[in-house]
Amino acid sequence: MCGCILVLLAMVSPRLVLFLLWAFSDRMTIAFNSGWVGLLGFLFLPWTTLAWTAVYAPRSGVTGFGWFLVILAFLVDLASYGGGSRARTRRNAPST
Repeated sequence: MCGCILVLLAMVSPRLVLFLLWAFSDRMTIAFNSGWVGLLGFLFLPWTTLAWTAVYAPRSGVTGFGWFLVILAFLVDLASYGGGSRARTRRNAPST
């Protein structure tokens, strides 16, 4: 039940879900050796960080289909930056 709620919240804000995972579970400390990596991921690549946290296994790391999900999340992060840049350019362009 809790996983379903987190997935629905992630659609709204992946950073909120990352914060909730950090505050109420040990999943972030399992997935990342350093708190700095998690913090940088939280700030710059939230979807990638969330995907890594979800698919990381302590003994084997990320394997198989997990890599597909992490790469897909990375592409979503890049697309969000590209879409924001395009929207700013369109908004600041002079009207004719």
